[in-house]
Amino acid sequence: LLRYTLDKHGLQQVRIIASDRLWEPISFVLLLDFELHGVVDVIGAHYPGTKTVPNAILTKKKLWASEDYSTFNDEVGAGCWARILNQNYVNGNMTSTIAWNLVASYYEELPFGRCGLMTAQEPWSGHYKVEAPIWITAHTTQFTQPGWSYLQVDGHLKGGGSFVALTDGLGNLTIIIETMTHNHSQCIRPPLPHFSVTPQRATFYLKGSFYMIETLQVWHSRLGFESGNSSLFQQLHPVKVWSGSFSLDLNVDEVYTLTTLRTGQKCGCPEPPPPQPFPSNYKDDFNIRNPPFSEAPNFADQTGVFEYFVNTSDPGDHVFTLRQVVVQRPITWASDADQTISLIGNFKWVNLTVTCDIYIENARDGGVFIAGRVNNGGIYVRRAQGVFFWVFADGTYRVTADLAGEEILMKGLSGVRDNAWHTLTLNIQGTSASGQLNGYPLWENVTVSKPSNGWAAIGTRSFEFAQFDNFHVE
Repeated sequence: LLRYTLDKHGLQQVRIIASDRLWEPISFVLLLDFELHGVVDVIGAHYPGTKTVPNAILTKKKLWASEDYSTFNDEVGAGCWARILNQNYVNGNMTSTIAWNLVASYYEELPFGRCGLMTAQEPWSGHYKVEAPIWITAHTTQFTQPGWSYLQVDGHLKGGGSFVALTDGLGNLTIIIETMTHNHSQCIRPPLPHFSVTPQRATFYLKGSFYMIETLQVWHSRLGFESGNSSLFQQLHPVKVWSGSFSLDLNVDEVYTLTTLRTGQKCGCPEPPPPQPFPSNYKDDFNIRNPPFSEAPNFADQTGVFEYFVNTSDPGDHVFTLRQVVVQRPITWASDADQTISLIGNFKWVNLTVTCDIYIENARDGGVFIAGRVNNGGIYVRRAQGVFFWVFADGTYRVTADLAGEEILMKGLSGVRDNAWHTLTLNIQGTSASGQLNGYPLWENVTVSKPSNGWAAIGTRSFEFAQFDNFHVE
């Protein structure tokens, strides 16, 4: 049905990859089901550990590691990436390895912090860091292109490690070698069986149309773990090829690219701005007439979607607002919260005051909150703790120690109603919290014991329309 629908709408060039989980049962089913075999172009597996299964090979389909890596982007993460970029093909015949994720642009203390090939998690300062996995990537991507073919050689090195060889079919050749050791190349998953790698001298023999190659350009990386002194993507002297062969002395935890291409480059990029903590006094009134994007900067939606909104029914004070717009709980693979929540700020914050104008749109059962010291998000958002100040359309309020609203610290009447603007203020100092409504104390001196620090947040009781304005955290 999917293939039929794509073709009917002129999307014949769109290919189908399945099933983005494990090699089985999809491979087995493709061998049994002629029609399914005809419409699936690629078998994609997640975190295959460089291995495939016989049935996948028998299908004669392209095999991809359609999600892989997911590993903290230090030198070990670079070692993981170097190893699987080669060995996914050498051990598992996979011709594509897709990293989750490309750029870590989310608060580091969220799940999978810094699990991107590079890091750019401070939009307020502009600081970013081109991490080691980027230069490991360059060893492959600067010297190959989609459409190049892997040469079918046994890519295992005698002393451990691996190599792959690729060609464009026009006479160009690229060889990528990695000698990553076990402890310096573990990915987040699956567990890595023990293996050993030792320094070695490797000799390569070029035959057929490659016999006439005289020199190969050389690019080299050495990941330094004990010293912390890595050498990343450096161009070395070209290697001379004598009568179709050359030798290399390989140490452990190294990557080499040998190539006929002369186009490699390591950019001399300007230094990024220095890192800065999130501003300790931050305001946003969302007053942007034609925003270039839909979401307000620095807010990190964990469930729900908070977007710029033009409130045309407002006489003037709240024309431009931030609105939660997802009104049905999505189908998710993780255990998302039943509430919507967007985080902002510095995870290390202890004492803080959050103020925000709020507008409940759902009559009867609507509700919103502001919060501080929120300690979780992402796949763990359901268990988020903090100090949550809720107001509801039925005129009640609650203070809870968790997003789920199960641990109630205080409750009572507020007089808040739907379809009217109110200002909430939450103040947390040490082990005490207090809340104001429209500038007047509503509850005071509530004891809070945990967590000891965390982000500020806004959100809603359910997947419902609600608006926020004049957000301020200090």
